[in-house]
Amino acid sequence: MRYLALGDSYSIGEGVPEAGRWPVQLATRLRGEGIALDDPLIVATTGWTTDELSAAMDVTAFAPPYDLVSLLIGVNNQYRGRSADDYREEFRRMLGRSADLAGGRPGRVLVLSIPDWGVTPFAQASGRDIAQIARDLDVYNAIAADEVNATGAYWVDITGISRQHPALLAEDGLHPSAAQYTLWMEAALPVARRMLAI
Repeated sequence: MRYLALGDSYSIGEGVPEAGRWPVQLATRLRGEGIALDDPLIVATTGWTTDELSAAMDVTAFAPPYDLVSLLIGVNNQYRGRSADDYREEFRRMLGRSADLAGGRPGRVLVLSIPDWGVTPFAQASGRDIAQIARDLDVYNAIAADEVNATGAYWVDITGISRQHPALLAEDGLHPSAAQYTLWMEAALPVARRMLAI
């Protein structure tokens, strides 16, 4: 089975080895359980917003249907101060495109929540309002969860993990370490397992 991972720095694993990326860890673990899932095709770049991911998808030669499509996008929308209303519209379109790439099966789309970068040393040294970052991301994640639940895709909340483990970071003091990505993968694993069994 084939796996497509869409996103930004959190899917490409900024600052960690390829094997440490959470989508790669997920595919490896599922294979270990006897589920024949290829390593993911990752379409993600550090810094991408929803519209930048969409633009990159416009020029990517996909070969659908994919058996699993994961989506984690939106932190850079929040970082750049974009409105929640714009995020809802762009995320809804992205979710629809993800389902199309899964062969019109929203039940094969796995969405992870946006982690809270406000708990990181990078954020604390930036002079930004840490509490406001958390509030903004809670709004973004509530929007994404609503859209996911309305379509029949699957939602995995990893924001709490990012808040509980602020020290599990790459050397840049901003992006998660492979150890934190393992915790994300373990949260997504039972959901992905059920999705692929359908």
